[in-house]
Amino acid sequence: MTVAEEPGAAAPPSYIGPMAKLHIDVWSDVACPWCWVGKRRLEAALAKFPHKDQVEVVWRAFELDPSAPAERDTSVSNVERLAQKYGMTVAQAKQRQQQLADVARADGLEFDFDRLRSGNTFDAHRLIHLAGKRGLQDAMKERLFRAYFTEGAAVGDRETLVRLAVELGIDADEAQAALQSDAHADEVRAEEREARDIGVRGVPFFVLGGKYALSGAQPAEVFGRALEQAWSEVSAKPEPFAEGAACGPEGCD
Repeated sequence: MTVAEEPGAAAPPSYIGPMAKLHIDVWSDVACPWCWVGKRRLEAALAKFPHKDQVEVVWRAFELDPSAPAERDTSVSNVERLAQKYGMTVAQAKQRQQQLADVARADGLEFDFDRLRSGNTFDAHRLIHLAGKRGLQDAMKERLFRAYFTEGAAVGDRETLVRLAVELGIDADEAQAALQSDAHADEVRAEEREARDIGVRGVPFFVLGGKYALSGAQPAEVFGRALEQAWSEVSAKPEPFAEGAACGPEGCD
């Protein structure tokens, strides 16, 4: 994978020093199963990283299907939709989902694809920005993943999003007002443009220290090596480090 441009203002270079911060930008979508797996694997690597307290992770917006309705027709199951999309039988699609769920379970995650209610994630990304203003960005991202993949919540539904925000201590009126307005829409669009500019075609996509790029849900060991390398040598232009399982506009591999 080639990353053609530097991340820009959203991912400034980090300079190693006593009070330095290693900045990690992660483009992902809450409807991407590999994005949750990748998040957990990055966390596992950070838990072993000696400079973890000097690492800042920022979640950036990427929509796998910007044209999706708030919630897709529930008369067609998720596995049926997957089978139609990839030209396979329902049994084959079910097996594919089970294999992904087994991989996720090894990382401590529970996927319930039978309950999945897919739809548009633009408002969910706006909510993550709102939560970020309260220092709750990572918590909101994690809550959305669990709501979507484990609990069968429709994360394109604004009432559901308000409920999830309130669970994290965000005022209901504030969350509702933000979602009913255009709040944080510009920030989400800017992050999506930046993703295109630096060549992101699938998620999760990680840029460490403004220089090192990893595509896909890498094993924790790969994240660990990337953290060490980024910590020791930081500059402004992202370079490819490794590629792994990811979700793209055509689906999740």
